[in-house]
Amino acid sequence: QSRLVESGGGLVQPGGSLRLSCAASGFTLDNYAIGWFRQAPGKKRERVSCIDSTEGRTNYADSVQGRFTISRDNAKNTVYLQMNNLKPEDTAVYYCAAGLGGGSNENMYTDWGQGTQVTVSS
Repeated sequence: QSRLVESGGGLVQPGGSLRLSCAASGFTLDNYAIGWFRQAPGKKRERVSCIDSTEGRTNYADSVQGRFTISRDNAKNTVYLQMNNLKPEDTAVYYCAAGLGGGSNENMYTDWGQGTQVTVSS
């Protein structure tokens, strides 16, 4: 059974950092594009970042550009999201997703994790 599991969320003060991990089991991530999405209370889910399966090209939402970095370690079958200079508006449940299509459109992703809570507050 294919499965994605996120970890690394938690409570952090503004300006702090967290690294989220997305580990896959039952399938190998290197054939898939991976996206990180987030959903804050009362808001629609939004794409944060994505990385393609072949050339490692990355893409970021304007709101996180320069602060977040997506990377993949195919040997560990894991994708990471390094989040620096966190702001209260980054508070959300963060999800990773895998898809053969990838990109910014969440409909292109077929496998989703359960999410990990990130709270940025003083």
